[in-house]
Amino acid sequence: MVRVLVASDKFKGSLTAAEVAAAVSAGMRRGRPDVVVDAIPVADGGDGTLAAAESAGFTLVPVGVTGPTGSPVRTAYARRDDTAVVELADAAGLARLPGAPDPLGASSLGAGQAMAAAIDAGCRRVVLGIGGSASTDGGAGLLRGLGARLLTASGAPVPEGGAGLEQVARLDLTELRRRVEGVEITVACDVDNPLTGPRGAAAIYGPQKGADPDQVQRLDAALDHWASVVAEATGADLRDHPGAGAAGGVGFAAVALLDAELRSGIDLVLELVGFEAGLEGATLVVTGEGALDEQTLHGKAPAGVAATAARAGVPVVAVCGVNHLDHDRLRAAGIGAAYALTDIEPDRQRCLTDAAALLEQIAERIAAGMLTEVTR
Repeated sequence: MVRVLVASDKFKGSLTAAEVAAAVSAGMRRGRPDVVVDAIPVADGGDGTLAAAESAGFTLVPVGVTGPTGSPVRTAYARRDDTAVVELADAAGLARLPGAPDPLGASSLGAGQAMAAAIDAGCRRVVLGIGGSASTDGGAGLLRGLGARLLTASGAPVPEGGAGLEQVARLDLTELRRRVEGVEITVACDVDNPLTGPRGAAAIYGPQKGADPDQVQRLDAALDHWASVVAEATGADLRDHPGAGAAGGVGFAAVALLDAELRSGIDLVLELVGFEAGLEGATLVVTGEGALDEQTLHGKAPAGVAATAARAGVPVVAVCGVNHLDHDRLRAAGIGAAYALTDIEPDRQRCLTDAAALLEQIAERIAAGMLTEVTR
């Protein structure tokens, strides 16, 4: 039996991971009617993580939270048994901004509220994907969503957002600690940046969230003050912990106050969706994402899929919208070949609007060519 396993991330701006899988499956069957095609949609811990969990058998539990700039947002957490998956991008990410970015005021509050809903419903393990953050608030919003109180010197609540951290004088962690006691929290994190400094959350990621140079400097100083307040409250200074600067400092809040473990996003998602078990009996794995580039090689879904498949001795090819990696770079990552929509359609706009049809054509070619080769 010839069996192909499709384990692709989304093609951002055109296809979800499930839609990629459907297009590849249709093309494969057209090119090789005898092929069995199974799909395990994947993600790297950013947007698409909830969808990957749902495809793997988790149940979506809707919940209302506060978006990054204060507007109500309908999100969900994914649940299986006592494990919950929360996607920061869906609760408080860039896609949830109602308008222009708010680099000083945006908050991670909604993600904390989603976590709190899952914990209060009985979940004892929470997996938090933190890609796609809209804020640089040091994870303060996340902590507030879980019950922490951030207070000024006069005892007033601190305003939301990174700029509000300037006013933090003390913390009340009573409710936070009560809620998370006995809960295992794991964070999908693919960067090793510290919280502050030239490689910190504000300096590296602040401009992507709308911060100008003056605002970057102000946010970095506010994060530095925030880290000092947390260190005083906990007795440990973790501002330089690898990954503390992830998601505007959510990584810092997670390790400093939630006793969380930071893990590779794609490795964590592959574990949740049962990818390794799905490899059994596979002839070929098809992975992919919208663009294959240098970032792909550093913690993105195709690289993680290829590494796991290589350990099982299953060959891998990739599909994508556009490919910026040469053959040697692909082979070093465990990807035997890459097939891009732009290989058959030079019009980039059509690659977005007609992505599914083009991907079917490419999959048909893979079935007729690469699949024939690996089954000889």
